[in-house]
Amino acid sequence: MTIKEIQDEIVEEFSLFENWMERYEYMIELGKSIELISPINKTDSNLIKGCQSKLWLHAEILEGKILYTTDSEAIITKGIAAILLRAFSNQTPLDIINSDVKYIDEIGLKEHLSPTRANGLVSMIRQVKYYALAFSKQE
Repeated sequence: MTIKEIQDEIVEEFSLFENWMERYEYMIELGKSIELISPINKTDSNLIKGCQSKLWLHAEILEGKILYTTDSEAIITKGIAAILLRAFSNQTPLDIINSDVKYIDEIGLKEHLSPTRANGLVSMIRQVKYYALAFSKQE
């Protein structure tokens, strides 16, 4: 699936919920299903700066596609990461660089996060794009 198709699918899933409590619960469930970062990659260099709780993000390129793994001490942060990485993991660096994150606004996520969690989301997005840019220059 393309990034846009996955993003559209996420928007559609979130539209099924009537209120934000249900959406938070869904995000927590999504967070339980993410590919966890290997303990050896839980290093300070993989910590996302600006997050309210500790969040590690690691990326590697396999067969031309970036695989992101993550973990967080907070279940809601894991859920936020799951929403982001579901769209971008296993995609090419160029596709990630050229994509947008409008779907985050479409599901209303930013407006329902505390300011520090919203800053963490922006930091996560920046790091995902940074990895894609770095891997695109290696190819």
